Amino acid sequence: MLINSAVYDDGRMVAEPALDAVSEALEATQTGFVWIALRDPTDDELYRLQHELALPPLAVEDARKGEQRPKLEEYGDMLFATMHLLEQGPEGLEVGEVHVFVGARFIVSVRLRSAQGFLGVRDRAEREPELLRQGPGFVFYALMDAVVDRYFPLIDAIEAELEQLEATMFQPRPDRQDVVQRLFGLKQRLATLRHAVTPALEVASKLHGGRVPAACKTMQDYFRDVYDHLVRIQASIDAARETIIAATQVNLTLVTIDESLVTKRLAAWAAIFAASTALAGIWGMNFEAMPELKWAYGYPMALGAIVLVSGALYWRFKRLKWL
Repeated sequence: MLINSAVYDDGRMVAEPALDAVSEALEATQTGFVWIALRDPTDDELYRLQHELALPPLAVEDARKGEQRPKLEEYGDMLFATMHLLEQGPEGLEVGEVHVFVGARFIVSVRLRSAQGFLGVRDRAEREPELLRQGPGFVFYALMDAVVDRYFPLIDAIEAELEQLEATMFQPRPDRQDVVQRLFGLKQRLATLRHAVTPALEVASKLHGGRVPAACKTMQDYFRDVYDHLVRIQASIDAARETIIAATQVNLTLVTIDESLVTKRLAAWAAIFAASTALAGIWGMNFEAMPELKWAYGYPMALGAIVLVSGALYWRFKRLKWL
């Protein structure tokens, strides 16, 4: 579906051509460029655009199929980039994609399986005509910057939930298994985020310093800023991952300690009842030779002995903190 199609000249929008008229609109201006945004396009829309802008067939095929890792490919003077769009869903992070074609006089963004739009990026670019005059390179930077900035709330949410779990981890709680499940859920979300960020770092590193594609040469400082953002996110991911591993080990240790305490309590009560059972068994044999058998106070004495021994054992285990 076509979201927007606009021709910009000298930082101002001068036309909004249909897909079939893009090449004609570019011919009408010698210095302008076209910015086209598509969302879940049909094969017909992609092939029409391929014909109008002479897009590489292999890149168009990647954009049509999707399921690509973040990457940057060069086809002569044209760039083809893929980035992941992440958003929090009911069962974890949902992964969409945006494919970007960058040429000398055009930029095309193809968004797949994502509700995240880029109208804010277009508004920002149109408010800065002095930068929009830089051409498709600035638009590519603005799109990439918007994608990367949307990663920050995701890592912040993971860190906040992790801090909440850490704060309550040492409190007595019966749902240790639930804590472990939540930790593994956080680890899966981190893995999804890392799969988006790590390849994007490689993409951003190719857009500043050294050999830089012609379309991005004038925007190297801006792409360096995006690279710095990605480095910060990568560092946060690594730190959160180490914290999750440590928290999981601590939680499993606490589970073992809880089980050990239960075992100690059971062993202590078993010892108390074993002593009572042994004494009751001795006096329950009813031998004639037992001197206390016919004594009037024999029965109370036996009960007193059982209570005394049991009380002594209870006091001892209480001091040892087994009970």
